Amino acid sequence: MTAGELSGVEQEFLEDRIDEHNSARTGRHDAQRIGFLIRDEMGQIVAGLSGWTWAGACQILDLWVHASRRGQGYGRLLVDAAEQEARARGCAVVTLNTYSFQAPDFHQRLGYEVVGQLADFPPGHQDNWLVKRLG
Repeated sequence: MTAGELSGVEQEFLEDRIDEHNSARTGRHDAQRIGFLIRDEMGQIVAGLSGWTWAGACQILDLWVHASRRGQGYGRLLVDAAEQEARARGCAVVTLNTYSFQAPDFHQRLGYEVVGQLADFPPGHQDNWLVKRLG
């Protein structure tokens, strides 16, 4: 056994094995990654979103906007793009996690509902699970 941080290729390998297992157990073979980037005029990434769709659901895993670009609509643009792509892929729901010090209020303003919380994780904060049903 080896220990340590996984490379991107190793992480992708594990995710692909989980997708195979999930597909075999459910008969749903529609897992796809989803991602969007926003670059500045110099080609530098200033915002991005990643996640996946599968079995009628979309999960946003990562949403990041450079500190100098926050409050300018980049986050909303990325979430809207993810929701639009999720609908195109037949998804009825989008899920995500966000810590209390990140952006739960932002997501709630976009129509996401807190459906679960883990208190004091990390210590002094909470982990929030949010869901939005797509209409």
